[in-house]
Amino acid sequence: MKLQITTAALALVMTASVATAADLIAVNTPSGQVVAAADTGLTLYTFRKDSRDTSNCYNSCAQSWPPFLAEAGATAQGGLDLIERRDGTQQWAMGGKPLYFWAGDEARGDVTGDGVGGVWDAVRQ
Repeated sequence: MKLQITTAALALVMTASVATAADLIAVNTPSGQVVAAADTGLTLYTFRKDSRDTSNCYNSCAQSWPPFLAEAGATAQGGLDLIERRDGTQQWAMGGKPLYFWAGDEARGDVTGDGVGGVWDAVRQ
């Protein structure tokens, strides 16, 4: 029952975000099902050193872990939030946790960033 509710919630997030250009998909990986950006299939990650609604990943961190940025004029919908970065750009977040890509992932379903440094986690369904 809990799995069905979680799956339904993710489906709502994926369909509700169509107008925001932040389409999400579920991707099967060797580590289980993860959440990815629909346009690239690349896995999304969270950073344990972030605070709620605040990114702490800048400079060299953001080069290795590019933030999942929103287009100008995007609005929060479904289970996706927007946070403002220090440079004024908007970053997608889920449940207040900013979302990132990992520069080491190259293809749909790669999860090479999961567990890096003990502070990076793939977003799981």
